[in-house]
Amino acid sequence: MGQVAQQVLRATGLRKAFGALQAVDEVSLTIAPGETYGLLGPNGAGKTTSISMIAGLLKPDAGTIEVDGRTMTPTATAAKAAVGLVPQDLAIYPDLSARENLRFFGRLYGLPKAELTRRLDEVLSVIGLTDRADDRAGEFSGGMKRRLNIGVGMLHGPKLLILDEPTVGVDPQSRNAILDSVEELATEGLAVLYTTHYMEEAERLCDRIAIVDQGRIVAEGTRRELIATIGEQDVVRLTVAGDAAAAAAACERLPAISSADAEDDVVVCLVDGAAAALPQLLAEVAASGASVSGVEVREPDLEDVFLHLTGKALRD
Repeated sequence: MGQVAQQVLRATGLRKAFGALQAVDEVSLTIAPGETYGLLGPNGAGKTTSISMIAGLLKPDAGTIEVDGRTMTPTATAAKAAVGLVPQDLAIYPDLSARENLRFFGRLYGLPKAELTRRLDEVLSVIGLTDRADDRAGEFSGGMKRRLNIGVGMLHGPKLLILDEPTVGVDPQSRNAILDSVEELATEGLAVLYTTHYMEEAERLCDRIAIVDQGRIVAEGTRRELIATIGEQDVVRLTVAGDAAAAAAACERLPAISSADAEDDVVVCLVDGAAAALPQLLAEVAASGASVSGVEVREPDLEDVFLHLTGKALRD
């Protein structure tokens, strides 16, 4: 089987505008079976609009979408049957138990009784709710409700599962349980499209990541490939009192500094050889009129890649 045939999702040249706002601008991506693909970007970057088109909820102004070899449109029933969508808003019934919720949605999907019974146990295991299967969903924590939401989306055995910011608004323990559930999805052989503005989630879960800003994919690749775009450099974060923008401009004039960006009261610099450059770096900040109250040196991560590519922090 060729590479083209192996792609569960092929989206090409997607565009969508709302009035004067170009929400999505030439977005293209592919996802293979068993691959988790992340859309990483701040709120308002166009992630939800992109997945709404991919799921067939929204008609693109331009571009094409194929899911499991079928063209996706808002009326394409067969293509939509191959998609499981887990939205940010919960779509479960609080008065029903976890098992009853799954059984209800399984009937809506038209699953035969024997298959539904089998899938109920499988899904409850993947989302970690087997022990709470017969408890009312309304009694669950926020994280457990979100895991049940994921279970509803994957119940009918879709080829593509879309998760839109599934950890928003939950506590750290629940968030970790949700991420554990998403990691389990690889054993289902699913193609997963995962949107987030949390760098650490993308690094943990995703085989490939697209960095999205202002409706465009500005970079795409594995974590290693994306970090390689800013070279084998150190990241120096200077906490400053004074004009951080002026301090960043002063730092950027040094030959060892490839970029320097002000982020509130922090100056983030990409540096060739931080140990050797640090004394001169501190001197330049002082000369700009700012004072340094904290210094952190570390290897770059996806947040630094985003800042380097867009000139702003990931959570802006």
